[in-house]
Amino acid sequence: MPKMKTHRATAKRFRFTSGGKLVRRRAFKSHILTKKSPKRKRSFRKNVLTAPSDTTEVSRLLGKK
Repeated sequence: MPKMKTHRATAKRFRFTSGGKLVRRRAFKSHILTKKSPKRKRSFRKNVLTAPSDTTEVSRLLGKK
């Protein structure tokens, strides 16, 4: 049986923490930033854990279980 390939688009967007949780970047930070408040833009800098409902699918695409 051939090796399982990692879904490269997913690999660029998600990573695992040392504890095995999935981390992602926040959305809405790329453009049209003039109308967004500085406080809101600061919060986009922080990474956030992936929702439990998406974790199974993303893990599969990354080649975990």
